[in-house]
Amino acid sequence: MKALPTSLRAAYAAPAFALAAVGIPVYVHLPKFYTDVVGVPVGTLGMLLMAARLLDGVLDPLIGALSDRTRSRQGRRRPFIAAASIPLAASLYFLFTPPLPANAIAPWWFAGWLFAVFFLWAAVMVPYEALGAELTFDYDQRTSLLALRDGALLFGTLVAAASPTVASALLGMPPGPEAEAARFRLVALVYGPLIVAACLWCAWSVGERVRPRSPDRSLRAGWNDMLANRPFLILLASYAVAAVGSNLPATLVLFYVEYVLQSGSADYFMLLYLISGIVCLPMWVAVSRRYDKKRAWLCATAVNTGAFLAVWFLGPGDAPLYAVLVVVSGIGFGASIAIPSSMQADVIDYDELLSGSRREGSYLGIWAVARKLAAAVGVGAGLHVLDLAGYVPNAEQTPHVQSVLVALYALVPCACNAAGFAIALAYPIGRREHAAIRIAAERRALGHDVVDPLRGIVLAGAG
Repeated sequence: MKALPTSLRAAYAAPAFALAAVGIPVYVHLPKFYTDVVGVPVGTLGMLLMAARLLDGVLDPLIGALSDRTRSRQGRRRPFIAAASIPLAASLYFLFTPPLPANAIAPWWFAGWLFAVFFLWAAVMVPYEALGAELTFDYDQRTSLLALRDGALLFGTLVAAASPTVASALLGMPPGPEAEAARFRLVALVYGPLIVAACLWCAWSVGERVRPRSPDRSLRAGWNDMLANRPFLILLASYAVAAVGSNLPATLVLFYVEYVLQSGSADYFMLLYLISGIVCLPMWVAVSRRYDKKRAWLCATAVNTGAFLAVWFLGPGDAPLYAVLVVVSGIGFGASIAIPSSMQADVIDYDELLSGSRREGSYLGIWAVARKLAAAVGVGAGLHVLDLAGYVPNAEQTPHVQSVLVALYALVPCACNAAGFAIALAYPIGRREHAAIRIAAERRALGHDVVDPLRGIVLAGAG
């Protein structure tokens, strides 16, 4: 299959870099800013994060299905990417600039703008990810393209993680509530235009497939098709279980580093983790090309989890050892994001064989729900448990609080990763199976009866 042009690949990856502003800053920096500066109780914050994710997640499958059925001169995906980027940028600004000094409106401000950001982010991201899944059907080229996109997301996350620190240095203000508010305002002023520019570049430059096979079945029939897609269910379950745990370290790293390691270098540790993941991502793409995606993904998960488990044994003064474990754990981090993205596209190909339709939006919508539910459960429950343990902002924590914090930060994520690993062992699509699925899907679309490569049953030809 002909390789995708470099210019197209770059234009497609650009929004991922910009949209990373909705990741680390929202999940890592904002919770501590809203608790310690704005004055929102940590338990309330956790519940609001969970509620916003749950309400937002209900809409993702509808956005995906609507994207699949959209008819316009610009295609099915690009109108969403372009149109939703502008209100997303505005909502992100308001979320990053709450009214100060703290008052009773703060929790409502956080909840309202957080919901707006998550909803509009989904209106961009679900069609955007669906667009990537349909740009190529080649098993390895798909991995390279989506690894570039997710690599851009990781690099964007790296820059976003550093952005509050960089903003503080540029502003040169003494530490305090005013300085915290000023640096988040500066971050919002930079990222808003960047998100709009990147999304418009992608929508303008990346053409969609000329003849998409669009759903002609009801939503209920589509759901039944998904339930018959065993590889999708296995992949979804594995990813969701692991994601419940993986969201905890991202939210709790500032708390862990400050109160357990007694270090002020949390931002630098996050940078080390992300840099390690980005640098090693091409290696995992090569591993998946040499073997297959499942093996690469499982190996990366084992490396990531094995190193992170040792964090449980650290305490005050162990920051250098923690840095080493962060780098080793980060080796597998990039692959744990990028390779499942390519596997998602493969299970959508299997759905095309079963249903005769291309429904990237619907599948990516369901995937987004799982991702957000996992984040909501992991982050919301984690912060709530920390609150119940007796966490007090800006104070020395009791041994009990510290032990609960360490368990949430290290043990729970490792247990979730182990469970996800066990589920993924049953995933059935490798290189050979995917090639057979593509051939069977094309033949069935032409009206021929075909044999399902995974189940061994005969599927009647379309039409």
